[in-house]
Amino acid sequence: MAQLVAIYRSPAYSPLQHRVNDTAILDATVDRLASQGWRAIKTTELDVGQGRLPAAELYLNMCQGSLAAEQLMPFEMDGVVVVNRASSALNCHRHRLVKRLADGPLAFPRTLIHASSAPLPPAGQLRSLSPNHQKLWIKRGDVHAERAEDVVATTLERVEETLRAFTARGIPWVALQEHVPGPVVKFYGVTDGRFFRWYGSDAGFEGERPTIDESRLKALAFEAAAILGLEVFGGDVAFPEPDRPVLIDINDWPSFAPFRAEAALAIAAYITHRFAHRTHS
Repeated sequence: MAQLVAIYRSPAYSPLQHRVNDTAILDATVDRLASQGWRAIKTTELDVGQGRLPAAELYLNMCQGSLAAEQLMPFEMDGVVVVNRASSALNCHRHRLVKRLADGPLAFPRTLIHASSAPLPPAGQLRSLSPNHQKLWIKRGDVHAERAEDVVATTLERVEETLRAFTARGIPWVALQEHVPGPVVKFYGVTDGRFFRWYGSDAGFEGERPTIDESRLKALAFEAAAILGLEVFGGDVAFPEPDRPVLIDINDWPSFAPFRAEAALAIAAYITHRFAHRTHS
């Protein structure tokens, strides 16, 4: 009987209700694989970060911190199946995300990565993020948002004041990002295309969906995931025009909460296929 290790995300990266939902999607995926004969061991990102990592043929990886990634990277380098790969999860840290996406072909907001304790960028650079004096965003620049204060809308006049709040909380890097107007949609996907779902952020998954070009949304989401090396992913896209999607954010292994049962089935099926073809991956 083959053995898998499921690594649950640290509470630091999965606060409040997200913790319940993140746990639930990994539990559901493990249950599907266990029903196919896998023997499952469950562990935590903290344990992995401290070097306690059981041997297995397959790792289901929800870790987002660097310590756990360092422990998993050698397995990835040796061709062991790790979903998502540690390198891909690290690519989702905002400062790396911006570096990989901002200068590429994908539509992505103008963004400056900035040390929170440093003087403000030159006025011209700041104005380029808010040319019409619309709001701009200051976002935590290392890992994804852990609390509401990690993603804040502000104005040019209040950038310094807002930035200092990040400094006071000990957050070393921030992303200063232009605001993209239009409806925002949330998406969820699995890399081989067997699963893709989306809904309007404002109305929620049970509400009315905005009128957008779904094919362009899907193409953007899967191309971004491919650039970052993600296999199980989700994110946010703004539509300043119905046929012009702009990627705002993308995450490794989100909760899939609105579609959990269906998503777990698809993720497990993808992982089964990936493991069976591992010598060719």
